[in-house]
Amino acid sequence: MKNSGIFFITLSLGVIGGFIVGANYFNWQMAKPDETARQSNEPLYWQAPMDANYRRDEPGLSPMGMELVPVYAEQTKGSAGSVTISPEVENNLGVRTAAVQFKPFNMAINTVGYVGFDEDRLIHIHPRVEGWLEKLYVKSEGESVQAGQPLYAMYSPKLVSAQEEFVLALQRGNQRLIRAGEERLQTLQVAQAQIDALKKTRLPTKTIVVYSPQEGVIANLGVREGMFVKPGTALMSVGALDEVWVTAEVFERQAGALAVGNAVTMSLDYLPGEEWQGQVDYIYPILDNETRTVRVRLRFANMGGLLKPNMFAQVIIHSGESTPTLQVPRQALIRTGSQNRVVLALGEGRFKSVAVTLGRIGRGEAEILKGIEEGDKVVTSAHFLLDSESSIESDFQRMARD
Repeated sequence: MKNSGIFFITLSLGVIGGFIVGANYFNWQMAKPDETARQSNEPLYWQAPMDANYRRDEPGLSPMGMELVPVYAEQTKGSAGSVTISPEVENNLGVRTAAVQFKPFNMAINTVGYVGFDEDRLIHIHPRVEGWLEKLYVKSEGESVQAGQPLYAMYSPKLVSAQEEFVLALQRGNQRLIRAGEERLQTLQVAQAQIDALKKTRLPTKTIVVYSPQEGVIANLGVREGMFVKPGTALMSVGALDEVWVTAEVFERQAGALAVGNAVTMSLDYLPGEEWQGQVDYIYPILDNETRTVRVRLRFANMGGLLKPNMFAQVIIHSGESTPTLQVPRQALIRTGSQNRVVLALGEGRFKSVAVTLGRIGRGEAEILKGIEEGDKVVTSAHFLLDSESSIESDFQRMARD
């Protein structure tokens, strides 16, 4: 009797439990389509804008204090490596884009240089005979001189002897000896005014004065009064400064863009805001083996004498327009040690990082040889963040396929 009661109770509990489970299953099946539709519009997860690896199941703040960004199912679909962000996030990040254009490439080479004398007009002063410097009229380098201004007075036994022979020829009236004696004095750097005075006085002078052959400044002054000098001794140089040369160096990879006559813009640290316009005068034919650079000679007019030898200058060499090529703004480039990339704006908040083959780089533009097409839009700001996100998503998708 007791066993029959237990059996009856157990059977009743089983029937009631089955009824409850069946009812719940029926209700779940009826509600499943609506619930699935509702869940399809909900985010899969929330992630940090600056770190795609930081994910949460509900809204909140990232470790950097930024609001987490929702990621929906449709965002995970599409081409490998593409990412989608909401208009609000795009605006907050300051995403800007620019069109890929096909236009002539104007390359600007930025380099440095040093101001120097126009060596075509740099005259070196050497004595023609040995002797002593009795008087030095210029005392320091950088001193300005005029054409015909005395530089030094020299005593030389040979000069005295040459004067005496000329006077003797004058006294004898031998025209052939007179011409020969005058030519010898001219060869020994005796000024024509002194020769004419000698013809009148017929009195040889102890010293001979040497005059500046041109207007300019004194450079390389290597002597002092009283010194004994010989032929070939470098006494000084006289350089003109109404025009100067600037010697610059250009890297080997940029040398192909150089040409004689290219326009040049130069600026100096000691005169901020001032610019000088010149041109490429000569390209040296030999590459420096140590620095792997090509020397370039630039020519500038020096109005007012503001450009001084040995000054340091910043130089921009404009190579001029060339054959049209595919170009993007320089700031759109993402350059790494092994690859160059840009971030494409695909529309509707979608972005994708793509590898490109880089050509020449100008002052504001970069030449692209392969990887994108004309009319594409590339991101010019916040692209490093988008590139990082695109690379992470691409890696995830490759792992899923593997």
